[in-house]
Amino acid sequence: MMDYFSMHQTLRTTQTTQTSQWPVPSDSVRYVVPEPSIQMLASHPLTRELYPLAFGHYRKAIGHHMHREHHRDNLLIYCTEGKAFLNVDGEPYTVGAGDLLLLPAGASHRYTSDPEHPWTIHWVHYTGPLAEDFHQHMGFEGQARIRHLGRQPRLLVDFNGLLSVRQTGFRSQGLIHASNRLRQLLAAVPLNADETDVAKQAELEALHNYMREHLEERLTLQQLADLSGLSPAHFATRYREQTGTSPIQHFLHLKVERACQLLDTTSQSFADISRHLGYDDAYYFSRLFKKVMGKSPSDYRHTARH
Repeated sequence: MMDYFSMHQTLRTTQTTQTSQWPVPSDSVRYVVPEPSIQMLASHPLTRELYPLAFGHYRKAIGHHMHREHHRDNLLIYCTEGKAFLNVDGEPYTVGAGDLLLLPAGASHRYTSDPEHPWTIHWVHYTGPLAEDFHQHMGFEGQARIRHLGRQPRLLVDFNGLLSVRQTGFRSQGLIHASNRLRQLLAAVPLNADETDVAKQAELEALHNYMREHLEERLTLQQLADLSGLSPAHFATRYREQTGTSPIQHFLHLKVERACQLLDTTSQSFADISRHLGYDDAYYFSRLFKKVMGKSPSDYRHTARH
């Protein structure tokens, strides 16, 4: 694995890159962004907020180990097979298949691949002003280091998308593309995490299907909680933990989505649309619509769209 990259985000700063002594076998890949290209990424308007420094894919990384006391960039590792032993700021962890590991800048750490079951990993070193915001978005808040995502084909596609920049001769166009593939990778982590518990996901989808089938009604929290066999308070708490919003708010958003569709595709009055969606008071639903969409139903209907 790459050692830390000592750098800042100005062109005047000396940038150095150090690689580990771990030999990369023919079935593995390590891609290091050249220092002049890092300077370009650090200043380019399309990449300066977040950009990769190195990335790769190690298969069954026997003997792979690293110790960094002064880690300057951020390192994201996705383990798909085997395991490794990790210590971060004095805290021991075991990383296994399906785990996503974040080692943020400043975290002293060491890790060693299990000799009997060496890990297989995709990894990326990156930096930029948006890194911390993406860490929170991915669910790595506080001292959280590991998220168990299980096998996620979409995440593998995103990691492999970074590697598509190989054999482009370090051209700026390819590196700019890789930087934005990195954004896509980090932004999609919560979507992948939502799919880790198949049973909960199936239950949630069944609930959402029920909502979509009853858009003409005014469902209550009690009615929705009864479908899950939970008290309204317990149901609302669990739903918010899974989705980040309340069930009634999601139901309202489904209604507004349907209202937008009818405004786009029919000549029905908003009063008729409101009654169709369970609101006899069109003025009340209009206020809800504007709160969600940021404009009134009439403004929405008359906005030029292509």
